[in-house]
Amino acid sequence: MMLPAFWNDAWTAALANHLWQSTVVTGIAWLLSLSLRKNHARMRFWVWMIASVKYLIPFSLLIAARESLRSAFATPIQRPLLAAAMEQITLPFSQVAPPAAVSFASATPEAASRLGNLWPVILLAAWLCGFLLVMFSWMRGWLRIRASIRASSRMTLLAEVPVFCSSYLIEPGIFGIFRPVLLLPQGIDDRLSPAQLDTIIAHEICHVRRRDNLTAAIHMVVEALFWFHPAVWWIKTRLLEERELACDEVVLQSGNKADIYAESILNVCKFCIESPLACVAGVAGSDLKGRIIRIMTGKAASNLGPGRKLLLALAATVAISIPVVFGLVHIKQADAQTPTQGLAGTWQGTLHSGVDLRGVFEISKAKTGEYNGIFYAIDQSVSSVPVSSITLNGANVKIAIADIGAVFEGKLSPDGMSISGTLNQLSFTHPLTLSRATLATAWEIPKPQQPMTADADPSILTATIKPSNPREPSKGIAVRLGRLTAANFTLSDLITYVYEIHPKQIIGAPGWVDQDRFDITATFSGEGEPSPSQFRSMVRKLLADRFKLSLHRDKKELPVYALSKTGTGPKLTRSAAYPNQLPGLFFQDLGKLKVSNGSLQDLVNLLQFDVLDRPVLDRTGITGRYDFTLNWTPDDTQFRSWGAAIPHPTGGTNAPPPLSAAIQGQLGLKLDATMASVEIIVIDHVEKPVDDN
Repeated sequence: MMLPAFWNDAWTAALANHLWQSTVVTGIAWLLSLSLRKNHARMRFWVWMIASVKYLIPFSLLIAARESLRSAFATPIQRPLLAAAMEQITLPFSQVAPPAAVSFASATPEAASRLGNLWPVILLAAWLCGFLLVMFSWMRGWLRIRASIRASSRMTLLAEVPVFCSSYLIEPGIFGIFRPVLLLPQGIDDRLSPAQLDTIIAHEICHVRRRDNLTAAIHMVVEALFWFHPAVWWIKTRLLEERELACDEVVLQSGNKADIYAESILNVCKFCIESPLACVAGVAGSDLKGRIIRIMTGKAASNLGPGRKLLLALAATVAISIPVVFGLVHIKQADAQTPTQGLAGTWQGTLHSGVDLRGVFEISKAKTGEYNGIFYAIDQSVSSVPVSSITLNGANVKIAIADIGAVFEGKLSPDGMSISGTLNQLSFTHPLTLSRATLATAWEIPKPQQPMTADADPSILTATIKPSNPREPSKGIAVRLGRLTAANFTLSDLITYVYEIHPKQIIGAPGWVDQDRFDITATFSGEGEPSPSQFRSMVRKLLADRFKLSLHRDKKELPVYALSKTGTGPKLTRSAAYPNQLPGLFFQDLGKLKVSNGSLQDLVNLLQFDVLDRPVLDRTGITGRYDFTLNWTPDDTQFRSWGAAIPHPTGGTNAPPPLSAAIQGQLGLKLDATMASVEIIVIDHVEKPVDDN
């Protein structure tokens, strides 16, 4: 009979090796959890979670695929003896004939062949039956809880998630992964005192904060795929136990009394049945007797000592090194495909980000072999930006521009004439292809412009306005060589920018002003580079012409931040650039701002436009333009105007201070929350512009 092509010796051995490796990792996790038994349960939980995720990472399958890569490389790497010995341990199953052929050696060759070919089908059918049985069991439990949610009623309890009351006497639990709700059984408030109910809710909120439903769902995938492996079900038991112990620790550390908390758990177990799904995190589960003893004895978990930290670091290093080493010792070096000219030369490419922005890299190679370079964003500025690092590893290219927080990563083509990759800046990623420029194809690097005369009043000559691409999250505004571009801007963005206000200072605007995004390209009259005030004047004229915007100003008392001097005085370096030159304000990373030729009003505008959730007032009285860097750790209230899920930097002993402390320590200024009467913009009339497509 004809069988699928994937049933061959290589894949059979690779699967066996993967199961062996995952089993070994499970054993290591058990040993680590034993060594951490006196430490916090959350540490042991993540050890077991890593063991679970290992089943989804088939290192052995990746290593088996090395044969398909050999034709792309040149000379082989000599395999070290240590690597060969370790391979015998971690890859014990070689690619030989399956055991079935040996087991049936006494049969006739035809019968042995038929039986040997039939075994994969039998095993696949058995696996599929088990997979479907596990999925059916989970689906039935999920439907029961979903029906209970639909029949439940909303409660008025205050919690971080919606709370529902159900007639289904299931234990209190968190249902849902991305939009979780707390489900309480009907009558629980009659069986628990208010203090006991508070501890149960605190336990469930801890599950929400830890994302326990998500981690449980990940392990449920492991269970479905590897239902036949006893270690997978053992890991499930350990995960359930450690997650409940971790939540118990948090509840007790938050100041709740141990006897009240223990009694509330016992009352719930008397009154309710356990949740049928691991991804519906409840309050019961695990070893109830052991939990109660642990709660009542009040044994505090200790922090990790140096020895255990070293043990965890060693285990992590080994886990990462094994697949890397065995994936590389068998493939061949890629140096033969790297063009002899390397990266030295001029590279150029266009970034499609709402509007097309051209960039040029000029790269040279030092005698030491290191690459150096500068970058020009020729549609945005005439100034060059230094490239902080350039690496060429085989055909892999990485170029970092620290000043603007950008990293380009790509692959050099075999002929050395193009690099295909992506540009990552802050949390945004864009495809970008660079081409090696010749004398005939090189773009001209614009020369610095003379500033516009102070009495010039530039007007908009032509303007094109189109709806932005909804899949493009990044935005920006620039003026260069008589051309103004704005990408992915709402009308609210433009108003706040040109009137130097916060969105909360705009009154009477229709909903689309904050929602609809536009790409704008315009040309303007006059010669030279406009000053910031001339630039804003041009945009105000554009808004009046194309958006039919009319408004008036008023005053209103609002919560604000006030930027003012401290007793020690400011710590600012005056800029040597021409005063009327447009300022440069770049985020090198979230919470790391580099300012060149910027005034304190520019800083205030950026803080209220991009960072903070209320208006900012400049009460320093400091004039002039300065160069400085501001480095802080953002919190969850900041960068909301970016319209994307921004991964904020994590805290730590070396983390920068919060924004207000950073402003005081690094700039010698202070930022205080207060109330103040501020100017507001009242919209009298506005219209959507006609689409210029």
